[in-house]
Amino acid sequence: MAKRRKQKHQIDKKVIIEAFADMAKNKNIDKDLLQGVLEETLSMIIRKKFGLDASFEIIVNMDKGDIEIYLMREIVEEVFDPNTEISLEEANKHAEEDEEFEMGDEFIEEITLDNIADNFGRRLVSLASQNLNQRIKEIEKDQIFNEYNAKVGEIIVGEIYQIRRHDILVMHEKTELRLPRDQQIPNEQYKFKKAQSIKAIVNEVKRSGTSGQPDIIISRTSEKFLERLFEIEIPEIYDGIIQIKGIARDPGERSKVAVVSFDERVDPVGACVGMKGIRIHSIVRELNNENIDLVEYTDQAAVFIMRAIAPAKIKDIQVNEELKTAVVTLPEDQVSLAIGRNGQNVRLASRLTGYNISLIKEGSEDIDIKEFDAELGETLLNELIELGVNTAKEFLNEDPIDLLNLESMTKELLLELRGIMLAEFEEKEDDEIVEKINSI
Repeated sequence: MAKRRKQKHQIDKKVIIEAFADMAKNKNIDKDLLQGVLEETLSMIIRKKFGLDASFEIIVNMDKGDIEIYLMREIVEEVFDPNTEISLEEANKHAEEDEEFEMGDEFIEEITLDNIADNFGRRLVSLASQNLNQRIKEIEKDQIFNEYNAKVGEIIVGEIYQIRRHDILVMHEKTELRLPRDQQIPNEQYKFKKAQSIKAIVNEVKRSGTSGQPDIIISRTSEKFLERLFEIEIPEIYDGIIQIKGIARDPGERSKVAVVSFDERVDPVGACVGMKGIRIHSIVRELNNENIDLVEYTDQAAVFIMRAIAPAKIKDIQVNEELKTAVVTLPEDQVSLAIGRNGQNVRLASRLTGYNISLIKEGSEDIDIKEFDAELGETLLNELIELGVNTAKEFLNEDPIDLLNLESMTKELLLELRGIMLAEFEEKEDDEIVEKINSI
């Protein structure tokens, strides 16, 4: 048999429930999760007040706006622990009319939340409030982390609210996102203004430091960002009629995009360009006037490489599919087009096709620069290719000043490498060039 005290006032607990209901609505936090946090906090108060051995039950009804807390104690002859035991005499004082307890019965008492500070002590209530706020903050952090982690790879549109030296802070649905310098299109930062709308892709979400605050990193340089823009602007890509097979990108400067159509009636390049270029121009403007080369994909490697190297027209191509290399022979007037500014065109073509592309001028016996990898070393070899030097003769004809500007190049090494390559062509060094190198 048991007795439950009736409460005279329930205003306090209704206020608590209403506050939690508003929080669940405004912060989009799961109501059941908040209910669990409230139960956990109330449990902490009960244990602090009545001890770890206390037996109690907490019932929270978020829908009805009600909280009930019951403390269960055993009726005994002699009380050793008043938090878990109650005497028969004391229990019967609180018995209902026509109700009588016996030894060993369980006495159930309702713990009211009315005048909670008086019943539990202001210090304990303050501690519980701090714990509750901390748990809610943790839930909010988890909520934001999970929400944006699910958005990785998706485009968002936010508003710039702070431009800093190394990054730009963007507000999206009351959440702070960060656009780091290395994820910004070069020189674009100077065009941005506070409160300006900005489009980017959610690139990464991670916990920051000991606070666990989500660090949501967005990007405008990601190749995935360009792919998503194509999906937005070109319905045939969104519908799956046209597929993007690959993207190679130098953000803000130039990109090559390989596309293929699954409908023979649809020209993939033409569909992406649109009437009078309206579709592609929309993407170009969004990317700070980045040039975009559209390449029709084919599984025939030689044809794909030929298309990727455009606008240059090639004379011949030799492909080694096993080694993923291609040697492209071009007329003399097409070499500079194939190379592009600072080797950009051939570099992007190599990345797009997955082949190491070497360029050779028609009618010249030349040696691929990669043949001298042992003498050059991997770092210098990559720097030369970046510069657009792909053959030995291109190396010998390159301005020494440009070569010495390379981080891994020295005067001594340059003269040594020239000697090695000249020996391959059975040619002698030009004294004027040696003098020029030494004078730099």
